[in-house]
Amino acid sequence: MDPTPLLLVAVAFAILLAGYPVALTLAGVALIFAGIGSLNGAFNPSDLGFIPGRLFGIMSNATLVAVPLFVFMGVVLEKTRIAEDLLTNLSQIFGRLPGGLAITVIAVGVLMAASTGIVGATVVTMGLMALPPMLKRGYDPAIATGTISATGTLGQIIPPSIALVLLGDVLSNAYQQAQLNMGIFAPKAVSVGDLFAGAILPGLVLVGLYLTYILIRALLQPELMPREPIDDAITTKPTRGAIWLALLPPLLLMVLVLGSILGGYATPTEAAGVGAAGALALALGYRRLDWQTLSKVCRETAHTTAMVFFILVGASIFSLVFRGYGGDELVQSLFADIPGGVTGALLVVMLVVFLLGFILDFIEITFVVVPIVGPALLALGVDPIWLGVLIAVNLQTSFLTPPFGFALFYLRGVTPPSVPTTAIYRGAIPFIFLQLLLLAALFIWPALATWLPQQIFGPR
Repeated sequence: MDPTPLLLVAVAFAILLAGYPVALTLAGVALIFAGIGSLNGAFNPSDLGFIPGRLFGIMSNATLVAVPLFVFMGVVLEKTRIAEDLLTNLSQIFGRLPGGLAITVIAVGVLMAASTGIVGATVVTMGLMALPPMLKRGYDPAIATGTISATGTLGQIIPPSIALVLLGDVLSNAYQQAQLNMGIFAPKAVSVGDLFAGAILPGLVLVGLYLTYILIRALLQPELMPREPIDDAITTKPTRGAIWLALLPPLLLMVLVLGSILGGYATPTEAAGVGAAGALALALGYRRLDWQTLSKVCRETAHTTAMVFFILVGASIFSLVFRGYGGDELVQSLFADIPGGVTGALLVVMLVVFLLGFILDFIEITFVVVPIVGPALLALGVDPIWLGVLIAVNLQTSFLTPPFGFALFYLRGVTPPSVPTTAIYRGAIPFIFLQLLLLAALFIWPALATWLPQQIFGPR
């Protein structure tokens, strides 16, 4: 068995760990291996002729048009301080409850996660908005930072999010490839909308676990989360009308975007367009949008979108060379030899993805790892929606796990020096256990992810 595909992956990851750009590393390493293989006869150089078609397919992929639109939607809500208004006003509703401010942070974090879907953006934004008032209120630093970092990772699982859009597109391709490899020439399809529907129940369960933990902890140790309001901006009580005026439009926007997808009225791309236009209308309605803010929104959207597509181009070249060396057959044979059959193979993949989450972003894992292991797992009979939700929750847990979790690094960058790093780590641990509990539930009851898509879209 030719070990070259494994060597290709190992070299690429080694160079990534050295700090080189992801897209250039993937494409560069792949082309070097292709060149060497062409000289010694191990690689067919005519396979490189498929690159232009692959790149055209990426640029003409209607599903991926949702990426810049969802990014634009999230950046508008962030830059125009609409999300900050949500935090201010929701604190008036939940402030008197045990752990009320932490509950408010979770509620706003869910909406931020749904609108941005990017862990770093949500964690940093929530850290800047919520951490100062939580510390001033007298919240334990571990509770405050743990709540913010855990809530920031919800962007991996709460639809509609960039992570699910990208993962859904990659899994759709992997599912079709797996069926073709099995001789099924009329393959069934799985869409981003299927993955959105599959993530709703697990996402709600996880939010429920977060809220339950906060309430129990606040009741048992009220000194860690004081209820007494103080005279600061977040607890200045507005009128009831002002609260609803700030809450309803963003909530209606989220419901409109997700509801149009699940109701079958719009594709994720069309819904993303509605979301982007709706966010722009909200910003204009609140008189928060000027040319300077719009310029910042457009620049940040263009930067994020360019990064995503540049990585996708590099990953496409990498996967082409990987398959040219027979990497698909190698992965399938390795999975077949793993003890425990399908369950054993799935557990190994989940462990690898979890560990890679310490060093790679979700975009890199989605474009590099999933196309390699996805077809092999799906060929073994793993449900694509279940697999997608498992990967999303797994990465969410990885991004929160000390000492390498990305969410913890992002939050450390915006916390004051008075909050030690150990407090951030301690605060994250209970939420990690809650996410592991959700992962276990998904393994035991796959219907947690597959039932709702079947009810909405019917069996595949």
